[in-house]
Amino acid sequence: MNNEQKNSDVILIGAGIMSATLGMLLKELAPDWKLTVFEKLADSGEESSNEWNNAGTGHAALCELNYTVEKEDGSIDISKALKINEQFLLSRQFWAYLVDRGLISNPKDFIMPLPHMSYVHGEDNVQFLKKRFEALSKTHFFKGMEFSDDIGQLAEWMPLMFENRQVNNPVAATKIDSGTDVNFGALTRLLFHHLQVQDVALHNQHNVQTIKRTNDGRWEVTVKNLVTGVVEKHCAKFVFIGAGGGSLQLLQKTGIPESKHIGGFPVSGLFMVCNNPEVIRQHHAKVYGKAAVGAPPMSVPHLDTRFIDGKKSLLFGPFAGFTPKFLKEGSLLDLPASIKPNNITTMLAAGVKEMSLTKYLIQQLMLSKEKRLEELKEFIPNAKLEDWDMVVAGQRVQVIKDTEKGGKGTLQFGTEVVSSADGSVAALLGASPGASTAVHVMLEVIEKCFPQHLQEWEPKIKEMIPSYGVSLLENESFFNELHQSTAEMLELCDASNGQAELAENKVLETV
Repeated sequence: MNNEQKNSDVILIGAGIMSATLGMLLKELAPDWKLTVFEKLADSGEESSNEWNNAGTGHAALCELNYTVEKEDGSIDISKALKINEQFLLSRQFWAYLVDRGLISNPKDFIMPLPHMSYVHGEDNVQFLKKRFEALSKTHFFKGMEFSDDIGQLAEWMPLMFENRQVNNPVAATKIDSGTDVNFGALTRLLFHHLQVQDVALHNQHNVQTIKRTNDGRWEVTVKNLVTGVVEKHCAKFVFIGAGGGSLQLLQKTGIPESKHIGGFPVSGLFMVCNNPEVIRQHHAKVYGKAAVGAPPMSVPHLDTRFIDGKKSLLFGPFAGFTPKFLKEGSLLDLPASIKPNNITTMLAAGVKEMSLTKYLIQQLMLSKEKRLEELKEFIPNAKLEDWDMVVAGQRVQVIKDTEKGGKGTLQFGTEVVSSADGSVAALLGASPGASTAVHVMLEVIEKCFPQHLQEWEPKIKEMIPSYGVSLLENESFFNELHQSTAEMLELCDASNGQAELAENKVLETV
């Protein structure tokens, strides 16, 4: 035990995209502050942020059907889609700023232009997709989106999916060429590389054991070096917990009132990864379908082109499952250890309410290779089992809490910041859309936890993120300007400028 207390201005727990984003923002806003980062694994971006552990969709609601809901009167509620689209543009602005300042040298190291599509079959689903398209395409956020129920057109958009397809009922798709594939693992590593150059101390293979308040109002974090076994105490005025599925248990260690009556429900996943280059070559898009009845939102089936390690890849999934682990590298005791006297009734209530979800996850867990192939064939009729391998995806822990609308033990599908009343500690809980909205979420942390600095920092925030504090939904010209300028800076091409074909050619040349 090293009894020497080490001091920082800010401690970040977990070296994923959230901590990396907050660290970069704070270093730009307060360059003299001392930041210290602790990560349990051997490298940054190895859990939820890792490129093999998420879909890399660059969530902007361009293709994710669960962000638009059909209301009782048959109309489509697009409010969540609009919100997420605007939040993703905040991320694009910040990334463009980093590229413009030379803090990231090559945007193609982490982001690629890629069409986003939604694909459905069945009369009811086709009508839903058409109404969704009509609602979204009226807004400037979704300019350039196309809808088609013509088999010939769909075969041009998705040749791999329509080769030898027997079409016995209506099918339709929407397509927008301004989508992206984002390698959040690579981006996380790029950001931490720069932070280390800026003298941010990144300690890998360090496990946080306790977090407790000191008499002077700071936070003392006890950390064990997993290589040497040495235990150290670090103090800071502010602690951010961005440890993915591990955040809930660390938040509970703080003992703050805001950590009470919150539980977590872990969902695991598998992806099928294509090993046949000829099959990979025939598909160039992210294609999202509709989730099965009772399936959680993160289980929406999708056929994704990905760019990983300099290569074009093709993934299908995810297949959901259940394990009590809160992290991919976690413990089987994670779930039971998270149950406390203050949240046990919340957890029990959720267990009763979510029996259908539990049944669905068990069914998914028991799927054979042949059954998974059947689901893949809904997307690729010619799929062969030997062309696909299985990869374990990252763990997602959904927040369970008592809400006014949902009652006791309500499962939350989203991302949520929990912070203390005085703003000295904050934790990020939840999953999708997660990484894609990291800049929006970390700005929320800054607003909640550093209100005394906002007036001083606002000019710099607006330099990094020009639309900060502005509604882009109400300012079409500003939206168009930012969408175009970030596309140019990040070397993306927008189909609305007639450059979709060029975008695909540039991507293929790159890989």
